[in-house]
Amino acid sequence: MIKVSVMYPYTEGARFDHAYYRDKHMPLLKARMGDACRSYTIDKGLAGGAPGTPPTYVGMCHVFCDSAEAFQTAFGPHAKEILGDIKNYTDIAPVMQISEVVVG
Repeated sequence: MIKVSVMYPYTEGARFDHAYYRDKHMPLLKARMGDACRSYTIDKGLAGGAPGTPPTYVGMCHVFCDSAEAFQTAFGPHAKEILGDIKNYTDIAPVMQISEVVVG
């Protein structure tokens, strides 16, 4: 199993619409990827590790798939539409990582 993490670094004054991300963007991704997207989670950053500091990431998602190939096969044909939707909820450039899930 792999996890595709998409993280949005906290930036003072940046825009991130958590409701849109939760209610529109991630359901769009799931609909386009179908069964290749086993599940996903969404995180909303609250604070940094030190008291009174902002979160490292204002928001992030984790998409679980059987393999990197399964993700790429399902995401690829819809990449333009899914990536094009980013402007509807944020002006932050996302950071992406694919990881192997070693404990689930």
